[in-house]
Amino acid sequence: MSKFNPEQRFIVTGASSGIGESVAILLNGLGASVVAVARNAERLEAMRAKCAHPENVFIELKDLAEDAGGLPAYLKSLKDKYGKFQGFAYCAGALEVKPLQLLAYSEMSKLFDVNYFAPVMMAKGFADRRINNGAGSAGVVISSIASFVSARAMATYSGSKAALAASIKSAAREMAGAGVRLNLLSPTDIDTPMAKMDPPAALREANYPFGLGKPEDVANFVAFLLSADARWITAQNYIIDCASF
Repeated sequence: MSKFNPEQRFIVTGASSGIGESVAILLNGLGASVVAVARNAERLEAMRAKCAHPENVFIELKDLAEDAGGLPAYLKSLKDKYGKFQGFAYCAGALEVKPLQLLAYSEMSKLFDVNYFAPVMMAKGFADRRINNGAGSAGVVISSIASFVSARAMATYSGSKAALAASIKSAAREMAGAGVRLNLLSPTDIDTPMAKMDPPAALREANYPFGLGKPEDVANFVAFLLSADARWITAQNYIIDCASF
């Protein structure tokens, strides 16, 4: 796998747990500097303590859904603080399992804020040439298998991820002219705290010949897509799965 250097800075959202934590730890272990964004300071500090080069991990407390429209300006503030970025990994997300008859617009809107509007606005901010390192810069957004295969009581979650995939692929085509790449990953059931909120996930483990996925399985793919090894890949949405459907 490609190595990075401390001058290559990456923003990782959702870095306090699950996939985001694994991505932050791996990128740092490969030599990069990481700006770790999440809401929980204690868990972010715990993540940094696990890193190979904690001196190159910078913690930022932020609720991404609180003002999704302001994220381009927020990225500009991070650039002013740390310098230009080589890439970003949007790993924050929320899950809702609720039957159609119980859906409420206000709750649906909140889920779309974190699963759709925030990552799209982050991509908008990263596309600013004042923020990225130019040709060779890259972003990865975590979507979900739910954007391909919808389960019962997942109308809002599946919808947010499907909309995200469509918009990010469109954005990638716009950013390609500047040599900046943008891709998605759509994991199936991954053994994270969020997955444990959905009891049926444990019941579905029998569908996976290799068991539930681990955050590291996704992090390895994220690191590859952010590296120069993936220089010819953009506007793609890769399913991370092992024969569940």
